[in-house]
Amino acid sequence: MKDRISALMDGELSPAETEDQLHALRKGGEALEAWRRYHLIGDAIRDTRPLSRGFSTRFSERLAAEATVFSPASIPSRTEKLRARIPLSAAASLAAVALVGALAYQTFGPENQQVAQSAPEGQKPAAKAAVPMPGAVNDYLLAHQNYSPRSTLQGVAPYVRTVSESSRPR
Repeated sequence: MKDRISALMDGELSPAETEDQLHALRKGGEALEAWRRYHLIGDAIRDTRPLSRGFSTRFSERLAAEATVFSPASIPSRTEKLRARIPLSAAASLAAVALVGALAYQTFGPENQQVAQSAPEGQKPAAKAAVPMPGAVNDYLLAHQNYSPRSTLQGVAPYVRTVSESSRPR
């Protein structure tokens, strides 16, 4: 029987055997004495200090003297905490919408729209002179376009550049 109590303390019994052993301990007798003795040996090995005499009695008396609180009123429930946060989250949402609206109005507002200006009467706008690139640069760019950094999202853009290249007489 002592080996089964030791196995129970080590957690090595099956659930059915554990139930049988606990039933034997409830009856008292030799099994309960072995249980207490094994725990005393384990406490001595672990250097656990035993409790003072009458500790259980004093503890039971002090516990019985304390008032029992079934539902403390000072602790708010989870739903009350969530209800208190609803106005704050609504205010934060409105502030975010106002900020985005203000930034959009500053960026796209009427004062920032560019209005096409027409040239004064009698004046023609000056034509910009296009400076052609030398043919050697075009050949260099065409030959080394595989090494240029580009995104894979460009699709057919590298091929369009190659196909649209026209040669100029030198």
